Amino acid sequence: MTESNEAFSADARWDLHCHTRFSDGTYTPTELVKQAKGLGLQGVAITDHDTYAGWHEVAHAAEQYEFPVIRGSEITAYDMHTSVHMLAYLYDPNNEVMIDMFVATREARLKRTRRMVEAIAMDYPITWDSVLAQVGEGEKTTVGRPHIADALVHAGVYDNRSQAFDGICSSSSPYYIPTPSPSTHEVIRCVHAAGGVVVVAHAGATARNPELLSDAQIETLIAEGLDGLEIWHRDNFRVQQHRLSRIARDHHLIMTGGSDWHGKGKPNLLGENTAPGNVAAAIVKQGILGLL
Repeated sequence: MTESNEAFSADARWDLHCHTRFSDGTYTPTELVKQAKGLGLQGVAITDHDTYAGWHEVAHAAEQYEFPVIRGSEITAYDMHTSVHMLAYLYDPNNEVMIDMFVATREARLKRTRRMVEAIAMDYPITWDSVLAQVGEGEKTTVGRPHIADALVHAGVYDNRSQAFDGICSSSSPYYIPTPSPSTHEVIRCVHAAGGVVVVAHAGATARNPELLSDAQIETLIAEGLDGLEIWHRDNFRVQQHRLSRIARDHHLIMTGGSDWHGKGKPNLLGENTAPGNVAAAIVKQGILGLL
Protein backbone atom coordinates (compact mmCIF):
# COMPACT_ATOMS: atom_id res chain seq x y z
CA MET A 1 0.00 0.00 0.00
CA THR A 2 1.24 3.48 -0.86
CA GLU A 3 -0.49 6.78 -0.26
CA SER A 4 -0.22 7.55 -3.97
CA ASN A 5 -2.61 4.70 -4.77
CA GLU A 6 -6.00 5.85 -6.02
CA ALA A 7 -7.74 4.18 -3.08
CA PHE A 8 -5.72 6.29 -0.65
CA SER A 9 -6.03 9.64 -2.36
CA ALA A 10 -7.82 12.58 -0.77
CA ASP A 11 -10.63 12.10 -3.30
CA ALA A 12 -11.24 8.44 -2.44
CA ARG A 13 -14.26 7.52 -0.30
CA TRP A 14 -14.04 4.98 2.54
CA ASP A 15 -16.91 3.91 4.79
CA LEU A 16 -15.12 3.16 8.05
CA HIS A 17 -18.07 2.03 10.19
CA CYS A 18 -20.08 -0.99 9.00
CA HIS A 19 -21.81 -3.96 10.65
CA THR A 20 -22.61 -7.47 9.44
CA ARG A 21 -24.49 -10.54 10.63
CA PHE A 22 -21.68 -11.22 13.08
CA SER A 23 -23.27 -8.55 15.29
CA ASP A 24 -26.47 -6.64 14.51
CA GLY A 25 -26.21 -6.22 10.74
CA THR A 26 -28.40 -8.10 8.29
CA TYR A 27 -25.84 -8.91 5.58
CA THR A 28 -22.74 -11.09 5.52
CA PRO A 29 -19.22 -9.64 5.29
CA THR A 30 -19.12 -10.84 1.68
CA GLU A 31 -22.29 -8.91 0.88
CA LEU A 32 -20.84 -5.83 2.57
CA VAL A 33 -17.80 -5.91 0.31
CA LYS A 34 -19.86 -6.62 -2.81
CA GLN A 35 -22.27 -3.75 -2.12
CA ALA A 36 -19.49 -1.31 -1.21
CA LYS A 37 -17.68 -2.00 -4.46
CA GLY A 38 -20.93 -1.72 -6.39
CA LEU A 39 -21.54 1.72 -4.92
CA GLY A 40 -18.16 2.93 -6.14
CA LEU A 41 -16.54 3.23 -2.73
CA GLN A 42 -12.75 2.80 -2.66
CA GLY A 43 -12.67 0.89 0.62
CA VAL A 44 -14.62 -0.18 3.68
CA ALA A 45 -14.12 -1.20 7.32
CA ILE A 46 -15.92 -4.05 9.07
CA THR A 47 -16.69 -2.99 12.66
CA ASP A 48 -19.01 -5.51 14.30
CA HIS A 49 -19.82 -5.07 17.98
CA ASP A 50 -17.32 -6.57 20.43
CA THR A 51 -16.07 -9.24 18.03
CA TYR A 52 -13.70 -9.97 15.18
CA ALA A 53 -15.56 -13.14 14.15
CA GLY A 54 -16.33 -11.78 10.69
CA TRP A 55 -12.71 -11.07 9.78
CA HIS A 56 -12.07 -14.50 8.27
CA GLU A 57 -14.95 -14.21 5.81
CA VAL A 58 -14.23 -10.58 4.95
CA ALA A 59 -10.62 -11.51 4.11
CA HIS A 60 -11.87 -13.95 1.47
CA ALA A 61 -14.30 -11.36 0.14
CA ALA A 62 -11.60 -8.70 -0.11
CA GLU A 63 -9.50 -11.09 -2.20
CA GLN A 64 -12.44 -12.29 -4.31
CA TYR A 65 -13.62 -8.77 -5.22
CA GLU A 66 -10.15 -7.16 -5.16
CA PHE A 67 -11.48 -4.55 -2.77
CA PRO A 68 -9.61 -2.94 0.16
CA VAL A 69 -10.93 -3.73 3.65
CA ILE A 70 -9.82 -2.49 7.06
CA ARG A 71 -10.53 -4.95 9.86
CA GLY A 72 -12.05 -3.48 13.00
CA SER A 73 -14.58 -3.76 15.80
CA GLU A 74 -16.93 -1.41 17.61
CA ILE A 75 -16.44 -1.73 21.36
CA THR A 76 -19.08 -0.63 23.85
CA ALA A 77 -17.57 1.25 26.79
CA TYR A 78 -18.48 3.79 29.45
CA ASP A 79 -16.93 7.01 30.70
CA MET A 80 -18.47 8.20 33.96
CA HIS A 81 -22.20 8.50 33.12
CA THR A 82 -21.80 8.34 29.34
CA SER A 83 -22.08 5.29 27.12
CA VAL A 84 -19.28 5.43 24.56
CA HIS A 85 -18.72 3.38 21.41
CA MET A 86 -15.10 3.02 20.34
CA LEU A 87 -13.88 1.84 16.95
CA ALA A 88 -10.78 -0.35 17.15
CA TYR A 89 -8.92 -0.90 13.89
CA LEU A 90 -6.20 -3.30 12.78
CA TYR A 91 -5.33 -4.79 16.17
CA ASP A 92 -3.91 -8.27 16.71
CA PRO A 93 -6.94 -10.54 17.32
CA ASN A 94 -4.71 -13.14 18.99
CA ASN A 95 -3.62 -10.72 21.70
CA GLU A 96 -4.69 -12.21 25.05
CA VAL A 97 -5.72 -8.84 26.49
CA MET A 98 -8.20 -8.28 23.65
CA ILE A 99 -9.45 -11.86 23.76
CA ASP A 100 -10.15 -11.62 27.49
CA MET A 101 -11.96 -8.30 27.12
CA PHE A 102 -14.19 -9.57 24.32
CA VAL A 103 -15.01 -12.84 26.12
CA ALA A 104 -16.05 -10.97 29.25
CA THR A 105 -18.08 -8.39 27.33
CA ARG A 106 -19.89 -10.93 25.14
CA GLU A 107 -20.81 -13.10 28.13
CA ALA A 108 -22.12 -10.07 30.01
CA ARG A 109 -24.05 -8.90 26.94
CA LEU A 110 -25.68 -12.31 26.57
CA LYS A 111 -26.81 -12.42 30.21
CA ARG A 112 -28.11 -8.86 30.02
CA THR A 113 -30.02 -9.53 26.81
CA ARG A 114 -31.61 -12.65 28.25
CA ARG A 115 -32.75 -10.75 31.35
CA MET A 116 -34.35 -8.11 29.12
CA VAL A 117 -36.12 -10.78 27.09
CA GLU A 118 -37.46 -12.44 30.23
CA ALA A 119 -38.98 -9.13 31.33
CA ILE A 120 -40.39 -8.25 27.90
CA ALA A 121 -41.84 -11.75 27.46
CA MET A 122 -44.12 -11.16 30.43
CA ASP A 123 -45.95 -8.51 28.40
CA TYR A 124 -45.26 -9.30 24.73
CA PRO A 125 -45.27 -12.47 22.57
CA ILE A 126 -41.55 -13.18 22.34
CA THR A 127 -39.29 -15.83 23.86
CA TRP A 128 -35.55 -16.35 24.20
CA ASP A 129 -35.76 -18.89 21.37
CA SER A 130 -37.54 -16.39 19.11
CA VAL A 131 -34.75 -13.88 19.77
CA LEU A 132 -32.05 -16.46 19.02
CA ALA A 133 -33.88 -17.22 15.77
CA GLN A 134 -32.95 -13.70 14.61
CA VAL A 135 -29.20 -14.33 15.12
CA GLY A 136 -27.39 -14.65 11.81
CA GLU A 137 -24.18 -16.48 12.70
CA GLY A 138 -25.05 -18.57 15.75
CA GLU A 139 -22.64 -18.45 18.67
CA LYS A 140 -20.26 -16.25 16.66
CA THR A 141 -22.79 -13.40 16.67
CA THR A 142 -22.76 -10.72 19.36
CA VAL A 143 -26.38 -10.85 20.60
CA GLY A 144 -28.10 -7.68 21.76
CA ARG A 145 -31.08 -5.35 21.57
CA PRO A 146 -31.33 -5.40 17.76
CA HIS A 147 -32.15 -9.11 17.89
CA ILE A 148 -34.86 -8.43 20.48
CA ALA A 149 -36.19 -5.76 18.14
CA ASP A 150 -36.23 -8.20 15.23
CA ALA A 151 -38.10 -10.76 17.34
CA LEU A 152 -40.70 -8.11 18.18
CA VAL A 153 -41.06 -7.30 14.49
CA HIS A 154 -41.41 -11.00 13.67
CA ALA A 155 -44.13 -11.28 16.34
CA GLY A 156 -46.03 -8.38 14.77
CA VAL A 157 -45.52 -5.95 17.64
CA TYR A 158 -43.71 -3.48 15.36
CA ASP A 159 -43.33 -2.99 11.62
CA ASN A 160 -39.55 -2.55 11.68
CA ARG A 161 -36.50 -2.42 13.91
CA SER A 162 -36.45 1.37 14.11
CA GLN A 163 -39.95 1.40 15.62
CA ALA A 164 -38.85 -1.16 18.20
CA PHE A 165 -35.90 1.03 19.17
CA ASP A 166 -38.25 3.96 19.60
CA GLY A 167 -40.36 1.84 21.93
CA ILE A 168 -39.66 -1.32 23.91
CA CYS A 169 -35.97 -1.50 22.97
CA SER A 170 -35.15 2.15 23.69
CA SER A 171 -32.74 3.09 26.45
CA SER A 172 -35.62 4.88 28.22
CA SER A 173 -37.83 1.78 28.18
CA PRO A 174 -38.70 0.18 31.54
CA TYR A 175 -37.27 -3.06 30.12
CA TYR A 176 -33.87 -1.55 29.38
CA ILE A 177 -30.77 -2.83 31.15
CA PRO A 178 -27.43 -1.05 30.50
CA THR A 179 -24.77 -3.00 28.65
CA PRO A 180 -22.00 -4.21 31.01
CA SER A 181 -18.91 -2.63 29.50
CA PRO A 182 -15.23 -1.84 30.06
CA SER A 183 -14.23 1.78 30.62
CA THR A 184 -12.96 3.96 27.78
CA HIS A 185 -9.59 3.98 29.53
CA GLU A 186 -9.47 0.17 29.58
CA VAL A 187 -10.39 -0.01 25.89
CA ILE A 188 -7.56 2.32 24.91
CA ARG A 189 -5.12 0.31 26.98
CA CYS A 190 -6.26 -3.03 25.52
CA VAL A 191 -6.38 -1.95 21.88
CA HIS A 192 -2.97 -0.31 22.06
CA ALA A 193 -1.55 -3.39 23.77
CA ALA A 194 -2.74 -5.29 20.71
CA GLY A 195 -1.20 -2.78 18.29
CA GLY A 196 -4.48 -1.25 17.16
CA VAL A 197 -5.90 2.20 16.45
CA VAL A 198 -8.68 3.61 18.68
CA VAL A 199 -11.32 6.10 17.53
CA VAL A 200 -14.35 7.35 19.49
CA ALA A 201 -17.48 6.79 17.39
CA HIS A 202 -20.30 9.36 17.03
CA ALA A 203 -19.17 11.31 20.11
CA GLY A 204 -21.58 14.15 19.27
CA ALA A 205 -24.72 12.01 19.04
CA THR A 206 -27.15 13.80 21.35
CA ALA A 207 -29.94 11.41 20.37
CA ARG A 208 -27.91 8.51 21.77
CA ASN A 209 -26.69 10.17 24.97
CA PRO A 210 -28.36 12.87 27.05
CA GLU A 211 -24.87 13.54 28.40
CA LEU A 212 -22.09 13.66 25.81
CA LEU A 213 -18.40 13.28 26.44
CA SER A 214 -17.13 16.71 27.47
CA ASP A 215 -14.07 18.35 25.95
CA ALA A 216 -12.22 17.58 29.18
CA GLN A 217 -13.16 13.89 29.05
CA ILE A 218 -12.03 13.64 25.43
CA GLU A 219 -8.78 15.42 26.24
CA THR A 220 -8.15 12.94 29.07
CA LEU A 221 -8.57 10.09 26.57
CA ILE A 222 -6.22 11.86 24.17
CA ALA A 223 -3.60 12.05 26.92
CA GLU A 224 -4.03 8.29 27.36
CA GLY A 225 -3.44 7.66 23.65
CA LEU A 226 -6.76 8.10 21.83
CA ASP A 227 -5.97 8.12 18.11
CA GLY A 228 -9.03 9.69 16.53
CA LEU A 229 -12.62 10.92 16.49
CA GLU A 230 -15.41 9.94 14.13
CA ILE A 231 -16.61 13.25 12.68
CA TRP A 232 -18.81 12.37 9.70
CA HIS A 233 -21.73 10.36 11.08
CA ARG A 234 -25.46 10.95 10.70
CA ASP A 235 -25.93 11.30 14.48
CA ASN A 236 -23.25 13.98 14.86
CA PHE A 237 -25.15 17.19 14.21
CA ARG A 238 -23.28 20.03 12.53
CA VAL A 239 -22.48 21.92 15.72
CA GLN A 240 -20.99 18.74 17.18
CA GLN A 241 -19.03 18.04 14.00
CA HIS A 242 -17.45 21.49 14.35
CA ARG A 243 -16.65 20.87 18.03
CA LEU A 244 -15.13 17.45 17.41
CA SER A 245 -13.20 18.68 14.36
CA ARG A 246 -11.69 21.48 16.42
CA ILE A 247 -10.56 19.08 19.13
CA ALA A 248 -9.15 16.68 16.53
CA ARG A 249 -7.21 19.43 14.73
CA ASP A 250 -5.87 20.90 17.98
CA HIS A 251 -4.53 17.49 19.01
CA HIS A 252 -3.58 16.13 15.57
CA LEU A 253 -6.04 13.24 15.75
CA ILE A 254 -7.30 11.09 12.89
CA MET A 255 -10.73 12.32 11.74
CA THR A 256 -12.89 9.48 10.42
CA GLY A 257 -16.35 9.02 8.94
CA GLY A 258 -18.77 6.18 8.37
CA SER A 259 -22.36 5.25 7.78
CA ASP A 260 -22.82 2.94 10.78
CA TRP A 261 -24.45 0.67 8.20
CA HIS A 262 -26.50 -2.30 9.38
CA GLY A 263 -28.13 -3.34 6.14
CA LYS A 264 -31.90 -3.66 6.50
CA GLY A 265 -31.72 -3.16 10.25
CA LYS A 266 -31.46 0.65 10.19
CA PRO A 267 -32.14 3.49 7.74
CA ASN A 268 -28.39 4.24 7.47
CA LEU A 269 -27.24 3.85 3.87
CA LEU A 270 -23.88 2.32 3.03
CA GLY A 271 -21.53 5.13 2.03
CA GLU A 272 -23.81 7.95 3.23
CA ASN A 273 -20.91 9.23 5.35
CA THR A 274 -17.31 8.52 4.45
CA ALA A 275 -13.72 9.50 5.12
CA PRO A 276 -11.14 10.35 2.46
CA GLY A 277 -8.54 7.82 1.40
CA ASN A 278 -5.69 9.56 3.19
CA VAL A 279 -7.51 8.94 6.48
CA ALA A 280 -7.69 5.22 5.69
CA ALA A 281 -3.98 5.36 4.84
CA ALA A 282 -3.21 6.90 8.25
CA ILE A 283 -5.09 4.09 10.02
CA VAL A 284 -3.32 1.42 7.97
CA LYS A 285 0.07 3.00 8.63
CA GLN A 286 -0.53 3.03 12.38
CA GLY A 287 -2.19 -0.38 12.91
CA ILE A 288 -0.23 -3.58 13.48
CA LEU A 289 -2.18 -5.49 10.81
CA GLY A 290 -1.97 -4.84 7.12
CA LEU A 291 -4.77 -3.93 4.74
CA LEU A 292 -6.75 -6.75 3.20
